[in-house]
Amino acid sequence: MAFTRATGKHRAPNRLTRRSAQVAGIAALATAGVIGATASPALAADSAATVETVGLTQVTAIGSSLAAQIEAQAQAQQHQADLAAKAKAEAEAKAKAEAKRKAEARAEETRKAEARAARAAERARLNSFRLPVAGSYVTTAYKSGGSLWSSGSHSGVDFRAASGSSVVAVGAGTVVEAGWGGAYGNNIVLRMTDGTYTQYGHLSSIGVQVGRRVSSGQQIGLSGSTGNSTGPHLHFEARTTPRYGSDMDPVAYLRSHGVRL
Repeated sequence: MAFTRATGKHRAPNRLTRRSAQVAGIAALATAGVIGATASPALAADSAATVETVGLTQVTAIGSSLAAQIEAQAQAQQHQADLAAKAKAEAEAKAKAEAKRKAEARAEETRKAEARAARAAERARLNSFRLPVAGSYVTTAYKSGGSLWSSGSHSGVDFRAASGSSVVAVGAGTVVEAGWGGAYGNNIVLRMTDGTYTQYGHLSSIGVQVGRRVSSGQQIGLSGSTGNSTGPHLHFEARTTPRYGSDMDPVAYLRSHGVRL
């Protein structure tokens, strides 16, 4: 049998048509799961070209670059935060150390001030003067005349004091005489810290020894009526030397040292 073909021009499929067919075939093979194993080199090359044409490689590259930038920025921000935290911690530690130093300095200054005040108080106590018999008063004045005194006048003053009354040092000093003093009976002589001397006569008992240091107000003996005396009292003298005859006004002496009488 003879075959005839319709009249007209018949052309072979062009390249675009063949490419479309190839793509369709590749898609079908990919669906079947066999493209990776059975595709020819030419088909694999065509597939790669198709992926590049879509732009997936470019998108992936851009995404990786952006992630790296974000990561770098995050690391930089964390580094700055760490530096700020470290600086803050160092500043706080420095502030605490400075506060501690100042507190210690204030405490030391307070301690020194208290020590100075204590020393001043002790000096004031040592340098303070008081009556030889607490609450007493003068019964016989200085330079009073009469036959009771060999010199014709009183070389000191007499303070009222019942027998056995406490007799104290009028100020701080050192004992230079303690014992029997003739007309003075039992007597004590002190060298005061200012270089003057004080005497305490007619005592019933003596409570200190020569060379002993005494403080202001410290008991040194008890009043009595020993020696040339007409009754219990305390004979008190202020002198420029430890010897008889160097006497000065005892009332003026005590008043010059702040004693009221």
